[in-house]
Amino acid sequence: MRKPRDYDSELKALEDKAKELKIRKVQQLGELVIATGADSFSADELAGALLVLAETKDAAKRDAWTKRGAAFFRGRSRRSGTTSDRDAGGAQALPGSAQPPSGGTGAA
Repeated sequence: MRKPRDYDSELKALEDKAKELKIRKVQQLGELVIATGADSFSADELAGALLVLAETKDAAKRDAWTKRGAAFFRGRSRRSGTTSDRDAGGAQALPGSAQPPSGGTGAA
């Protein structure tokens, strides 16, 4: 006869795993905000920018943002500079990236 499965312990293990994944996701999002230099903006500014991104249906804009993000990560992995060098580069690139979406939504 087979041993009965302990569904409660399996469910608990899955819930613990889901909680760990959610914590890791939140931590990685925070690290991304810092790495891009966006931590210098207020929470309201960040939320507004993210809402514009989430509401944007323009495939060309989204594709451009995707390419720019991928380039950011490729450039970051090849750099051997200090963290302050990366932060300065991200802060310089950020205003340029924030400008086209604002200009695009204002024109629409």
